[in-house]
Amino acid sequence: MTDVHNDVLEDEDFDTILAQDIEFHGVLNFEKPFLIRGRLSGDIIARGLLVVDEEAVVEANINASKVIIRGSVKGDVTASEKVEVTITGKLSGNVTAPEIFMETGCLFNGRCNMTERNPRI
Repeated sequence: MTDVHNDVLEDEDFDTILAQDIEFHGVLNFEKPFLIRGRLSGDIIARGLLVVDEEAVVEANINASKVIIRGSVKGDVTASEKVEVTITGKLSGNVTAPEIFMETGCLFNGRCNMTERNPRI
């Protein structure tokens, strides 16, 4: 996966999509690519890619391998690989990851903590 401005992700790239008309409360745990278009509150624990789409509203602490934020996230975000916040993204919370990319124009309120990348085994 490359930088945000080079990524073109289609619905077919995701195993699961939380649609715009769905509201979920609780703990979400998954391994395959997941796209959120609706509303979610609770905690997210993922081994795969998480994308928060432009219309999505998430109030959760997130722990995933890669996170792309195009919508609104309130909570701390931890990624083992990368966190990207696009121009339409809003993040209110702390970010911890080996690679953090924030596109010009995004909204961010929190602290960044860049960690060492863990070697793959």
